[in-house]
Amino acid sequence: MVTRILIGLLAVALLVAAPALAQADDIPTIAMMNFGYSAGQTLATKGAFDVLQAYGYFNEEERVLLDEGEDLFGENINVLWRNAGSDTPTANLMVEDAIDRGVDAMLIVTTQVTQIAVNATSDMDAPPAIMFSLVGSPYFAGIADAPCIKPAHVGGSQYHLPYAESVAVTQLWNPDIKVIGMIVAPGEPISVSGARSLQQAAEDLGLTVEVATVVTLSDLNLATEALVNLGVEALINPISSIILSGTTLLQSLTAEYGIPLFGIFPYHVYNGATVAAGFNNVYGEGTVQGRMMAAHLNGDIDISEISINRTEDFGIAINLDSAKAQGVDISDELLAMADFVIEDGVSSTGATRELPEVVTTLPDMPIEERRAADLAFLETLRCTPEFIAEQRAELEDTWAED
Repeated sequence: MVTRILIGLLAVALLVAAPALAQADDIPTIAMMNFGYSAGQTLATKGAFDVLQAYGYFNEEERVLLDEGEDLFGENINVLWRNAGSDTPTANLMVEDAIDRGVDAMLIVTTQVTQIAVNATSDMDAPPAIMFSLVGSPYFAGIADAPCIKPAHVGGSQYHLPYAESVAVTQLWNPDIKVIGMIVAPGEPISVSGARSLQQAAEDLGLTVEVATVVTLSDLNLATEALVNLGVEALINPISSIILSGTTLLQSLTAEYGIPLFGIFPYHVYNGATVAAGFNNVYGEGTVQGRMMAAHLNGDIDISEISINRTEDFGIAINLDSAKAQGVDISDELLAMADFVIEDGVSSTGATRELPEVVTTLPDMPIEERRAADLAFLETLRCTPEFIAEQRAELEDTWAED
């Protein structure tokens, strides 16, 4: 029923939008597409929109519409704003519709929708440009083979999850920890690849890993119970849409069993994770995506010549409210390492549930200075013949080993 409602609402929105698009063929039309609703996706989207606004593609009044999730038919750009509500059929529908409408480019947040869009445009003679963010494993997911070995119309930014450092934080919490639990969604490539990395990192530290699998959100209860029965002392899970949607439920379950819940994005503490250690620049991922899109729309870059960016930022956040509910102690050493701490529902740095990072705005600078800085950054991503040859050689070696 929920899927039919989502698809129906999306179809109505598209019908309403059609006349406005027909009247604005002389300005670029882009589609902003998210797979679901989460603080991470909100932050990444904000970063991309902040950059486009800084370049004058929309004004403050038009931005209000976008922040409310509305389509924009503006003076300088049209934006089709789509969210699949974490439903794959709806994600397929919104990508197909964007293609049918002849959008000039797509801003895409998350792996699932990027996969769909790349597959749907792979055989097109003149596909729309695709710039993605919040994709943790573009190569494992089949979006690209290497940073420069990719479809010519595809670019974006890959966030690097420092799995070894994330797992090591469990030992900072408890130096004597022996067994950790992990919940994996086999149907999601990012979950499968993340599980492999987490398991390897844990085993390198001498930890035993117990694994449970889930297909839907309703499986989390039984998966957690099974792991507790196997003697796990903490949970740390690879990213997946199920985990993103179910972190609050997992917090209540871990409170019931008296074990901590570790996250791999600091913002996960706002959903109930006890300690979250990992990638800490989701807003920055969106700004990279936005910089690529602005340069593309301005004619400053050929996206086929720009490699996929990789962002590496590590941070730690702690939710003392969750720790209290679980009966878990947090050491002074670990508290001192935290970028921010939540206690009584309040962050120590002013980060909020809606904007759960310390930096969530662009630096203020004149437009020409901004453009020069952005182009200098993008120049560092240029795919030179040497980079392409090196990446092809590495791929050939990998394929030969397989």
